[in-house]
This record gives sequence, structure tokens and C-alpha cells, in this order.
Amino acid sequence: MPTSRVPRPRRFLVCEPRHFSVEYAINPWMHPEAPVDAGLARGQWAELVRAYRAHGHTVEQAEPVAGLPDMVFAANCALVLGGRVLGSLFHAPQRRPESTAYDTWFKGAGFEVHRPESVCEGEGDLVPVGRLLLAGTGFRTTWAAHHEAQEYFGVPTVSLRLVDPLFYHLDTALFALDEDNVAYYPGAFSPGSREVLRRLFPDAVLATREDALAFGLNSVSDGLNVFMSPRAEALAGELVRHGYRPVPVDLSELHKAGGGIKCCTQEIRP
Repeated sequence: MPTSRVPRPRRFLVCEPRHFSVEYAINPWMHPEAPVDAGLARGQWAELVRAYRAHGHTVEQAEPVAGLPDMVFAANCALVLGGRVLGSLFHAPQRRPESTAYDTWFKGAGFEVHRPESVCEGEGDLVPVGRLLLAGTGFRTTWAAHHEAQEYFGVPTVSLRLVDPLFYHLDTALFALDEDNVAYYPGAFSPGSREVLRRLFPDAVLATREDALAFGLNSVSDGLNVFMSPRAEALAGELVRHGYRPVPVDLSELHKAGGGIKCCTQEIRP
């Protein structure tokens, strides 16, 4: 296994969970009747921001909007690739106003935003890996949005079907380790999609169901450091064996809405 890797500085967009709560249920993790500690959620999120900056990454913030409790999950708002922004069209009507709020941020930062015609939930289901764009479907983002993304970015797009509602977004079941490899949980995918992943990434890091349920695959890698859930212990060990460096960050309070580290992190790729 590789013994040394080089991290690449990243530019991230995040949004403080100032208005975070669980007010509705749009995935199996959400239970509005269960209590949420908003202060704990803000503190955990602040630790993630500190961890990113401590490892040399640039972190910018979108202004949270009252009445949008899921706006903290910035990854779902867009995909930024080659300096181009493909915005979002959320499946759930409760989240659709987030698209406008994030569009405002991107336009203020000098980007043009292309709004998809089909349901598309940004980096939740669109994961760039090297020269490919892996695209999830089955629960949120549609097949048609995969074609839109390919036409807009001009990047070969590989469709993958998700089959377990607990892993409703691709970024809950897979993340890019670097430009050449990924980590994923095979059980989240259809048989054909598992075979596609096996062929594309024969040296992938495979996660257990337990680590996937601990949001271990909702992680962010800079090519060396992997910001990940501390509860995904077996996955952390596998990453070390493959030459990566786990950086544990606890976002357990945000897990109550079905999101983790990657869900909170939009990468702005130049």
C-alpha cells in the first residue's frame, strides 16, 4: 500500500446551522418528534470548519436563511466543476427555496449558475472522480439530470443506482479519496452498479454497513487527510492501511437530519 500522499488545498463553501432543526421527514433518518440540540449542532459544525482551516483549506460561508433548517447541507445546493456551477432542483418542496439562497451566493462570488430542468441535488448525487462524474439516482436526483450534467460540464458521467433508502444520496454511500480512487459501501448499490464500480475502481476501499450507517462514507478527502465520522472505526483503519490520514470530526447532531461532513461541504473546484 502507498505510504505517502500529498494533500491538495481545497476551497469549501459551508453554511452555519443557525436555524437547524428537524421539522419534517424527507429521509429515514429524520424524526421531527425527537429532540435536537441546536447549540450542539452549531458547535460540532464549528469544529469541522476549524479542522478544514487547520489543514490549510479555504472556507467560505453562505448566510443562513430563517425557515430553511436544512440549508446547513451545502453540498446539495450545486456542483461546481471547472469554475462552472450547476445549481439544484430539490425533490422535496421544503428544500427548494435553498436553491435561490445559494444561487445568490454564487452570483455574488462572480459565478454564473445554470439551473437544471430535472430534479438534481448537487454534490449529494454528483461526485467528480478524476475525469469522471459519478452520478447517483434511485431516491432523489433523476437519470435525466445525469444527462444534463454531462451536457453542461462535458465530462463523462457514470450513472449508479442506489437501492437502500438509508443511503438516499450517493454521498452517503461513496466518496472520492483522490483523483483515482473511491471508498464505498457495496450494499447501497444495485448489482449492475456494484459491477461498474468494481471495474472502474478495482482498488477501492470497501466499507461495512456499520461504518456506512455511522456516516463514514459521508466524508471529505483532500488526497491525504480524510475528514470523517469518528464512529466509522473499521473504515478509518482501512484508510490508514491505504496511506490516508483520518481526521475525526463528530457531527452526530446533524446526523439526525440524515447529513454529515460531506453534506455540510460544497467544494468550489476552479
